[in-house]
Amino acid sequence: MQEPALGGLAGAYSHSAVVGLARRELERARQAIRDGGAAPATGQLAATVMARAEAEWAAWPRPLINATGVVIHTNLGRAPLGAAAIAAATGAARGYSDLEFDLESGGRGSRQAHVSRLLSEVTGADAGLVVNNNAAAVLLALTALAAGREVIVSRGEAVEIGGGFRIPDVLRQSGATLVEVGTTNRTYVRDYEAALTPETAAILKVHPSNFRVTGFVHEATVAELGELAAGRGVPLVHDLGSGCLVDTTVYGLAAEPTVQESLRAGAALALFS
Repeated sequence: MQEPALGGLAGAYSHSAVVGLARRELERARQAIRDGGAAPATGQLAATVMARAEAEWAAWPRPLINATGVVIHTNLGRAPLGAAAIAAATGAARGYSDLEFDLESGGRGSRQAHVSRLLSEVTGADAGLVVNNNAAAVLLALTALAAGREVIVSRGEAVEIGGGFRIPDVLRQSGATLVEVGTTNRTYVRDYEAALTPETAAILKVHPSNFRVTGFVHEATVAELGELAAGRGVPLVHDLGSGCLVDTTVYGLAAEPTVQESLRAGAALALFS
């Protein structure tokens, strides 16, 4: 720790954290010597500690240039925030706020209240809830609605989404039982109808946002499933993946289903990132 470079490192982070890192590096060096290796120089040890500190504690995430051609890229932080959003976030982060405080009652409030109203206004939903990501939304929805019961999913929609999340695995973790209907390439509303039983807790439709099946294909529409679900008294849960709120064709992009369309078509829950 008396190495000049490590002294500066301790000032940048903390003395105890750098000491812990140095001790771990010393133990690695001792083990290397026990295994027949040469003893490293003190300067080399200090340089390794500095490199590890940079790797483990450097500011993150780092700014990058997006040259992928994908404008809203999950791995690169999705869409950059606009100037007004950045200013609002910065202003809120500078001091205290009414994050969970009701100014009218003077008591504890909900951090979901304001965003729920905004989501309702934008999407037409009765209410909105923000969780960690879309996979978490699917898990929470199925746990709340279908634990110990059945959920109907098209075989062509039992997919793997970003981050390695698989619909069958999420269903299993929620405590629900997966009931697959149709085939990989063609599923009709009659397939869902035939699978409905008193144990059916929900119908789950998953938008194939990261792949395409083309050719001899058919899928039941949200409107068809919404009508079926409403008639049988079960909720239709629509996993939209990356939820779109505007008509993308206006900007020369391919059409994507919007959250508003999903809700108007009869989805009881619209889940999206």
